[in-house]
Amino acid sequence: MRRAAALLRLLHVGASADRRGRPICTRIHPLAIKSGSGSDARVATALADAYAKSGLVDHARRVFDETPHKDQMLWNVMISCYSSHGLVREAWELLNSMRRSGFSGDGFTFSALLSVRSCSTSCFDHANLLLLLGSSAHGIVIRLGLHLDVVVATALLDMYAKCGQVSEASRVFDAMVLRNTISWNAIIVCYGQQGRGKEAFDLFVWMMRDGCCPDELTLASLLSSCADMAAANEATQLHAYTVKRGLQDFLQVGNALIMAYGKNGFVEEATRTFGMIHNPDLVTWSSMVSSFAYLGLAKNAIHLFDRMLQQGIQADGIAFLGVLSACSHAGLIEDGFKYFLLMMRDYKIDPTPQHLACLVDLLGRAGRIRDAYDFVVNMSCESDVDVIGAFLGACRMRGNIQSAKWAASRLFSLKPNDPINYLLISNTYAASGAWSDLAKLSGLNLTLGYCQSFSVTTKDRTMYTLEGRKSTVLGYALVMENAYYEGKSGYYSSAPVNNF
Repeated sequence: MRRAAALLRLLHVGASADRRGRPICTRIHPLAIKSGSGSDARVATALADAYAKSGLVDHARRVFDETPHKDQMLWNVMISCYSSHGLVREAWELLNSMRRSGFSGDGFTFSALLSVRSCSTSCFDHANLLLLLGSSAHGIVIRLGLHLDVVVATALLDMYAKCGQVSEASRVFDAMVLRNTISWNAIIVCYGQQGRGKEAFDLFVWMMRDGCCPDELTLASLLSSCADMAAANEATQLHAYTVKRGLQDFLQVGNALIMAYGKNGFVEEATRTFGMIHNPDLVTWSSMVSSFAYLGLAKNAIHLFDRMLQQGIQADGIAFLGVLSACSHAGLIEDGFKYFLLMMRDYKIDPTPQHLACLVDLLGRAGRIRDAYDFVVNMSCESDVDVIGAFLGACRMRGNIQSAKWAASRLFSLKPNDPINYLLISNTYAASGAWSDLAKLSGLNLTLGYCQSFSVTTKDRTMYTLEGRKSTVLGYALVMENAYYEGKSGYYSSAPVNNF
């Protein structure tokens, strides 16, 4: 008993490392086995937990498997271990094994199961798997009456939010008997990340009226929504509120403030906020670089990025995306490819479609459509919608209809039923006055069911409108063709208009 108690005290710091960088738990484990305490459920639980926190998932599982008499806490620790490392399927399989062993699970079991922090597969597959298994867990939670537990309900809400299921997350939130700051934050973040900033602000007001005090995460999320919504007044008001609450020194808030001011065009306020952050991290630097790039201040962005590297900050893909975007907007081809090669060769960062799209856009702005085409082909990214979309934008900018047709065919083959692709190519044809080419797109017969009407307004203010919920590309092209053949080519709008 004394040996077990001593081992438990040691295992409280078991996730820390010794002088050689090895987790202390790797040295305590043999002592536990030698002393005969290894089969003690309390010691096994502490060992598994220490291994999990050290990132040694296989070691934690070995301890779990070697423990003959498992209690609920040991099951919980192992489920939490899998969940915290993004191993959704393994966590779910362990839950089923636990239930077959006679343990129903408690609040900690399900909050740990649902609180997945990272992806083990592609994000899309991960989200689908999480939603499938999380929905099943939701049913079990209700049967056990654990949905009334604020921690479990918040974990459920967060799970649905991660999967982009706003309506399900909202339904869980509305059913909660008790709500805390974490619950409110989860639903506000959910709406904000789905681009529904106005509703996030409405929830913020509701949160205040409910007597729940916002924290730094609440404000950081709302400020991020301000950046996405271009809501300058709200950003300024939130800044004043953060100062009033004394939350302006939180790094997360400062980073969000930089982006909010930057996206709203307030470069001086963004720069001032950046200068007031005592220990800026990579996100801080990247936010400021991206703000400069967004505002077209390429030289400022490049200078700040170089300064960041000189200070020993390890740039990541997002930081490089910011400086590449700056180079793209300013047409700095030499600098753009310099940073692109630096990213790949020195930092060993594989380019994402967004990085490649920046370079395609850069070449297009310089009028080097052929080079942009060669880049797309040589980088084997003819199958990426973002890159092809950037190339199509370059063709539109330069009025290169032939290359635009190639890009259009690629987009339609990649996503034949996406109406956005049609709008991209139609914009290109319209900008070049190629109305007959636009009319030929009618053969694609893509349905734009979300639009009630289309209109085209010519230079003499004549408006041609196609009404009806089942407006199609065919109808849109016919409207455009009508304007063309009557010699009334002008500008047009694809936005829904009021019925006349």
